[in-house]
Amino acid sequence: MSDVETAGPAYRGLTWDHPRGYRALEAAAASVAPAQGLSIAWDRHPLEGFESHPIADLAERYDLIVLDHPHVGEAVAQDCLIPMAQVVGAEALAALETTAIGRSLASYHYAGAHWALPLDAASQVMAYAPSRIEAPPTTWQAVVDLARREPVALSLSGPHAALTFQSIAASLSSNGRPGDRFVDPETGREAYEWMAALTGDATRARIDQNPIALLEALSGGEDLALVPLVYGYVNYAKEGAAFADAPRGRAGIGSMLGGTGIAVSRRCTVTDELRAHLSWLMGEEAQRRFIPAHDGQPALRRAWDDPAVDQEWRGFYAATRATLEAASLRPRHDGAIAFQTEASARLREGLLAHEPAAPVLADIEAAFARHHIEGTET
Repeated sequence: MSDVETAGPAYRGLTWDHPRGYRALEAAAASVAPAQGLSIAWDRHPLEGFESHPIADLAERYDLIVLDHPHVGEAVAQDCLIPMAQVVGAEALAALETTAIGRSLASYHYAGAHWALPLDAASQVMAYAPSRIEAPPTTWQAVVDLARREPVALSLSGPHAALTFQSIAASLSSNGRPGDRFVDPETGREAYEWMAALTGDATRARIDQNPIALLEALSGGEDLALVPLVYGYVNYAKEGAAFADAPRGRAGIGSMLGGTGIAVSRRCTVTDELRAHLSWLMGEEAQRRFIPAHDGQPALRRAWDDPAVDQEWRGFYAATRATLEAASLRPRHDGAIAFQTEASARLREGLLAHEPAAPVLADIEAAFARHHIEGTET
């Protein structure tokens, strides 16, 4: 947190406890916000809280909340966030439609409004140990072939089993979710079978490791050669991990969008000073210079295209940009977080027990029906 005191408005924010999530925000609070006439104190919570904590509870305690897009349906149902058009204006949002990379801005548009600004952009990409793999595989079949020779682990902890499943399904079919089903049955069966083929010793040994732990294992030289789908963290590109686009299926690259947005809660009093700070965070100076310089992962396309930024972070941006541009949105309806949790648990259970696809997929579809009101946005 910043120790700088100002006479202007004071805000409290919550972000997640990883350098990518807090260093740039805290540095901006210390060095930029005071000159803009406001103070911001940032608290942190762990990745698991960021992924699953009820957004309404956080909105009661914080003015600014860093969140990911699956929370927006829940937030709309709880009426706990201020639409961003009321905060930064429709013109600023329209500009972001062309400058934000991939679907970063679109991911926070739900029920006719934008509910966060795309502060950070990420998707599931391939991560590998360059000391063990000279040329990373580009297809799912090549990943399975590699797993016969090297330790390859799926990312299955927490919500990531469901996210891995969705990404593989997206690589197999570009049709999206069929109606009010979660996945086309045949596509789902094939995706599950690819996952089953990769649930070997390496996956089982790391079944509880979140993306950060998996990337730390890769960069630390542990007995792990490749994770075919894991949320990309630019930080580990300097620490020994290498990155590449997600594997391709017959429909191309499949990946689920990640990243974070900065939202404003209903408890917050929006001032011109706050608007100035949020606009600065989304501006080119911050996105191309300040955020990368403080271990962040920007969301503007020009930052991802910047050769100096890419070189500083050892080619991470060029190596994964195509995946980010192709990434799909996750379910965002009210109940999406509960569904994601239940579906992931069922997938882990089925994969570890060598269950066939049919009963696992039937249970996942039943869970989707319970947590999603038919005909509503997903």
